[in-house]
Parts: sequence; C-alpha cells; structure tokens
Amino acid sequence: MENLFVHTAGWLRALLAAAGLPDLATDFVMMFLKLGAILVYILISALWLVYMERKVSAYMQCRLGPNRVGPFGLLQTTADIGKLISKEIIIPRLADKKLFLLGPVLIFMPPLAVFAVAPFGKDMVAIDMNIGVYYFLAVASLSTVIVWMSGWASNNKYSLIGGMRVVAQMVSYEMPLILSIVGVIILTGTLNMSEIIRAQENVWFIFLQPLGFIIYLIAGIAETNRAPFDLVEGESEIICGPFTEYSGMGFAMFFLAEYANVVLVSVMATTLFLGGWHAPFGLTFIPSWIWFLLKVYLMIFLFMWFRWTYPRIRVDQLMEFGWKVLVPLSIANIFITGIGKYLYQAVRW
Repeated sequence: MENLFVHTAGWLRALLAAAGLPDLATDFVMMFLKLGAILVYILISALWLVYMERKVSAYMQCRLGPNRVGPFGLLQTTADIGKLISKEIIIPRLADKKLFLLGPVLIFMPPLAVFAVAPFGKDMVAIDMNIGVYYFLAVASLSTVIVWMSGWASNNKYSLIGGMRVVAQMVSYEMPLILSIVGVIILTGTLNMSEIIRAQENVWFIFLQPLGFIIYLIAGIAETNRAPFDLVEGESEIICGPFTEYSGMGFAMFFLAEYANVVLVSVMATTLFLGGWHAPFGLTFIPSWIWFLLKVYLMIFLFMWFRWTYPRIRVDQLMEFGWKVLVPLSIANIFITGIGKYLYQAVRW
C-alpha cells in the first residue's frame, strides 16, 4: 500500500519502454498520465467537498443535509451537475464573448499546474522542482487575472465591481501569505517541497512556526474567497460578483474551482506546516499518502468550520486587517525566526 502508486507508475513506464517507445516519448506519456490523474483527483475532490460542506453545515445547524438522492445523499452533487449541464449558457449581448467563455475554461488551469509539484506521499510527486514553493506562489496568483477577466468581459457593473474586489482582496492577502511562508524557508534553506517535508521528520513546523501557520490559514481563507472573507461575491451588495452573468456549467466551473483552490491551500499547509506525509505518534504502518490526505481534509474541515461560524466582515475591515495586522505580524515572524535560527546555530542547543 505504501508504494502502490509508485509501483504503478514504474509498471507503466516499463510497459511503455517494452513497447519500444523512445525515452523522450515515454517521459511525455508518463507526464500526461500524471497530470490526467491529478485532474481527476481535483474534479472528484471538488464534487466530494460540495457534499461534505453540505453535511458539515447541516451538522453545525442541527439539520440533516442531503439524504434523499442516493445512499446518505451521496448522489446529490451528481444530480446538481446534471441539472447545471442541462441549463442554457446565456451570454450577455454586449459581453466580450471570447473572454467570457474563456474564463470558465481557464479557471482550472492554475490549480492543475500547481498540483503537479505537490508531494502527495513519499516519492509521490509528478514534478519535483527545486523552486516548488516559488512556483506555487507564482502560478496560483494567476487565478486573480482569470476572475478579473471574467468579471470585465461580462460587461456588467456588478461583475466589474466584483472583479475589482478580487484584485484588491487577493493581491492584499497574497502579501501576508507569502511572508508567512518565509519563516519555513529560513528554517529549511530550500524551496523544494519534498525537502521541506523531510526537514519535518522530527518536529512539524506548526510547532516551530505557530504564528506563521495562523497567518497562512487566515490569508488562505481570504485567498480562496471563503467566509468570513467572501466579499468578492457578497450577495447583499453585488449579487454574485464577477460570476453574476454566468449560468449553467459556466457558473459550475467557477464554483468547483473554489473548492479546488481550498484543496490546494490545504495541500500547501500540510506540506509546509503539518509534516506532509510523516505519520504522527509513530503510526508508520499506515501509508504515507493516506496520512497526507487525512491532514489535507482536516485543513478543509477547518475552512468549513470557519465558514459556518463567523459572519462576513465589511470590505474596509477586510483590507485593514490584512495590511495593518497580518502584514506586520508576518514581518515580525520573519525577524523572530531569523534571530532564533542564528542563536540556535551560535549556541548549538
């Protein structure tokens, strides 16, 4: 079980080599298969998280949640997808049709590209990059441009204001998110995600960087437009923000992309702060990829817990909290980490 996926990949590579494919073609096919598996995982996770959120919110509000379609309501999300597929995609008359239709197509590209460098278990990474953390930060930020493009292309005032909020909110909270990660990089001296996980073999960084983890968690919630920071689509103010004019599967793609980004932020939190694939309490008989996924879904549960606990804040409070509270705290965390590492190396405790 530990090396199930590693052995499967090795078997496929040996099969392609036995078929007489050149090494370059074999590498290309293997990369295509890995990215395809990642895409399938993203889509299945997004569908499951819609059901999971309904059940979690129902539990917190003393309700039952989905319980009619399929056993335990498991097919409710599938029924919703069928309904959305059957709906007409209405394009506003004055919209930029090419960009309007391109937005839902491109919105899944950044998560797919970033998951390619995420280690899901020991030796289970599609592309093991030396600059994995830098790559994550660079590519994940492209979602801002795509959502802004969709809001602008709709030629709708509510969509435009929602797109402007996307830029303001996500750029503002990228600052504390990036700065919260710097402490981990100082401790490890690397941007390689697999090396960062290996550095947590003895102690997870959530214990060495508790402030960094809290800042990352708050900034991650804001980056994924989740309550209490879901100002991008404040229904009482701007209807559905940049997604107002989208219907059918166009809207569904943005909706599912939000959950894909939640998984992405949780994967990074697991990698940077929760020890990645390392087992707690010496329970190494459980495969590393199972531990990794358990930690990821624990983080996702926290995201859902916060959504159904805290009310939405005002947009001015959102911006002030990011720039006046989180950014100074994250800078202070960098200085404290740097001083602590210097003293540790000097004294050799």
